[in-house]
Amino acid sequence: MYMYLPIALTSVNYLLVIALGLTVGLLSGLFGVGGGFLMTPLLMMIGIPPTIAAGTDANQIVAASSSGMFTHWRLGNVDYKMGIYLLIGGFLGGAVGVQVIKFLSATGGADFLIKMTYVVMLGLVGSFMFVESLVAILRKKTESHHHSAAASGAKKGGLMATLPMQIHFDKSGVTFSALVPFALGIFVGVLAAIMGVGGGFLMVPVMIYMLRMPMHVVVGTSLFQILFTCIEVTYLQAYYNHTVDFPLAILLLIGSVFGAQIGAILGRKLHGDQLKILLSIIVLGVTVKMVLELVTQPAILLSHVGGH
Repeated sequence: MYMYLPIALTSVNYLLVIALGLTVGLLSGLFGVGGGFLMTPLLMMIGIPPTIAAGTDANQIVAASSSGMFTHWRLGNVDYKMGIYLLIGGFLGGAVGVQVIKFLSATGGADFLIKMTYVVMLGLVGSFMFVESLVAILRKKTESHHHSAAASGAKKGGLMATLPMQIHFDKSGVTFSALVPFALGIFVGVLAAIMGVGGGFLMVPVMIYMLRMPMHVVVGTSLFQILFTCIEVTYLQAYYNHTVDFPLAILLLIGSVFGAQIGAILGRKLHGDQLKILLSIIVLGVTVKMVLELVTQPAILLSHVGGH
C-alpha cells in the first residue's frame, strides 16, 4: 500500500493520497477553489517537503479545476470575458512567482516563505469571510438586499469608476475597469507559484465582495482561471525548480476528478451564504493548524539536537 516518490524522496500510503485528492476535488467543485490552500498543508503533514508539496499540488489542481469547470460550463456559469483578463494577469504573476521560489530555494528560505504566506493569507481571508457571511445569514433578506444595492452603488461612484478601460461584463452583470481583473490575476498567479494554490480561496471572496459578481458565476469563472494558470505554473516549476513529483500528482488526480463532480452537484443544493461560511471555517481551521506547526516545530527540532 506504499509507493516511493522519486522527487520527494519518501514513501506514502497511496490510498491516503487518493483520499486527499478526493477531498480537495470536492472543495473545488463546491466552492470554486482549486483546493491547494488545504492540500499543500496536508501533504506537508504526511511528510512531503513544502517546496515539493507546493509544486506538485499545482499539477493536481489542473485536474480538480478542469473537472469542476466542465460541470459549471454545462450549467452556463463561466464568464469568459472576465476569465481572459484574469488569465493574462495570472500567466504574468505565475512566471514571477516561480522565479521567486527558484531564488529562495537557492538561499534556503523557500520553505519558511511558503508556510508564513499560508498563515497570513489564510488568516486574513478566513476571518473576513466568516464575519461577513455570519452577518449576512443573521440579518433579514430585505436588509441584505438593501445593503447589497447600497454597496453596489457606492462601488460605482468610487475609485473603481475612475479607472480607465471600463468594460461591461454581460455574464456577471457588472461594469468596471479591465485593469481590476488583470491586477487580481497577477496577484493570484504569484500565489499559485509560491503556495501551490490556484488562488481561488482569495479570488472567490474578491469577486463576491469587491466585484459584486453572482456566486454561481464566481465559482465557474474562478475555476476557468485556476485551470490555465496552474497548467503554466506546473510546467515552470517542473522545468526551473524540479519540484513536481508526478507519481504523487497522479495519485492526487485520481481522487480529485471524482471529488470535483460531487462538489459541483452538492453546491447547487446550498445557498451562497452557507457556502461562504463553510469555506471560511475550513480556511480558519487550516490556518490554526499551520500556526501550531510553526510554534511547535522549533521545540521538536531542539529536542532532536539536544539528544544528538
